[in-house]
Amino acid sequence: MHLRRVKVAVIVSVLALVGVACSNSSSSTSAGGSSSSAGSYTGAPFTTLTQGTLLMASCLDYAPFENVKNGEPYGFDIDMTYAIAEKIGFTHDQVQWKKANFDTIFTAVANNAFDGVAAAATATGDLGAERAQVVTFSDYYYDARLSFAVNPAQTPDLTASDQMTSGQSVGVQKGTTGAKWAIDNLEPLGVTVKTYTVVTDAFRDLSAGNVTAVVNDEPSSYAIAQTMSDVKVVEAVGDVDKYAFAFAPTNQPLVDAWNWGLAQVIADGEYATIFQKYFPGTPVPSEYTPEGAGSASPSA
Repeated sequence: MHLRRVKVAVIVSVLALVGVACSNSSSSTSAGGSSSSAGSYTGAPFTTLTQGTLLMASCLDYAPFENVKNGEPYGFDIDMTYAIAEKIGFTHDQVQWKKANFDTIFTAVANNAFDGVAAAATATGDLGAERAQVVTFSDYYYDARLSFAVNPAQTPDLTASDQMTSGQSVGVQKGTTGAKWAIDNLEPLGVTVKTYTVVTDAFRDLSAGNVTAVVNDEPSSYAIAQTMSDVKVVEAVGDVDKYAFAFAPTNQPLVDAWNWGLAQVIADGEYATIFQKYFPGTPVPSEYTPEGAGSASPSA
């Protein structure tokens, strides 16, 4: 959910056939970029914007889901993307990353600026329904809720969002579920909602005492709070939402292939391995375990 200023190294290896983009001159070919180690996808052929390449967009500044280190993207969304892409025939080097502004990332993918979005994108609730008017979501791959973070040194008695009063302010990332929740629940209390393009800027302002609190997705908030001694997550707020990958509505064959690859990653236990890497000690939700495979679909 985010915008970053880090250049991501992009390596393109055209090693096998993939369909040319869903643009005016594109045509369908066999699915995938290379043969998958887990067995080839046998569904309808799909296309990507560039033959032999899968171009994915993300904000790349939203730990633990996506970030950049030494010029390379990493995080839960990143590892999940590589794992799913491999199932449908793309090697690691055939996956490219493009940093994008989260506030415009959905309209951009709908207009074929990239093949897909892997950016901790909420696909449920009112905001998910609004986004689904623009993009086609994959099956769900993560359960999330929001959190309320404060600066205990500045507001030692503030331990819950409903304690906020008129004249105080809350930082949120523009275009996110946290922003919508704050507008719906805190603005009526007279709280000023301050939006940021990058959520880490909101936390820096919280640390500096420039905002009273921050509402943001819980896993990201905890990850950021671990790096800042004067920031503390004190409350979970809102409903549990679900994340999904996003694609252009004009490329349903790619969505179908992606869902197949996601199901394989869940069924063979690779999802659980990636989850425990980034969320150690947290139980893997049952729908994302081999035993619960198949229950993470929006239609389930």
